[in-house]
Amino acid sequence: MNYTNLLKIALRAIAANKTRSFLTALGIIIGIASVITMLAVGQGTKQSIQANIAEMGSNMIMISPGADRRGGVRQEASSMETLKLTDYETIKDECKYIKAVSPMVSSSGQFIYGNENTPSTIYGVNQDYLEIRQISVADGEVFTDSEERPARKYASLGRLW
Repeated sequence: MNYTNLLKIALRAIAANKTRSFLTALGIIIGIASVITMLAVGQGTKQSIQANIAEMGSNMIMISPGADRRGGVRQEASSMETLKLTDYETIKDECKYIKAVSPMVSSSGQFIYGNENTPSTIYGVNQDYLEIRQISVADGEVFTDSEERPARKYASLGRLW
């Protein structure tokens, strides 16, 4: 087989069918570009998920109340109050290998100021939550134990991402 002869035949076929050759090349280019794009999106998503998991810490445990049935109706886990403040205090006092413990209560709602409002989530936590989630305060200060103990109404406003 003469490769020079085959190349001449292929070039003549491409020149004779320019539109078909262009569309074939375009299809190949689009196919390769879409595969490369999907691989890049997949790798980016993988890295984002790994960063989120690393941000939480490899040694963090979150305990949530389980769902329950009452009167034949399945209740949502967030509506259950099976975990009490005494459970938090027991974990804090009796578990010697735990560095930080924070109870958390959350609720969604709207912040309204004047004629503006924005949807948001409100978290009720103690100051150990910042250490657990590796969050720092950008401006101002976080409430202290002396402010937390008498159950005064304090708030720290900000973003958690």
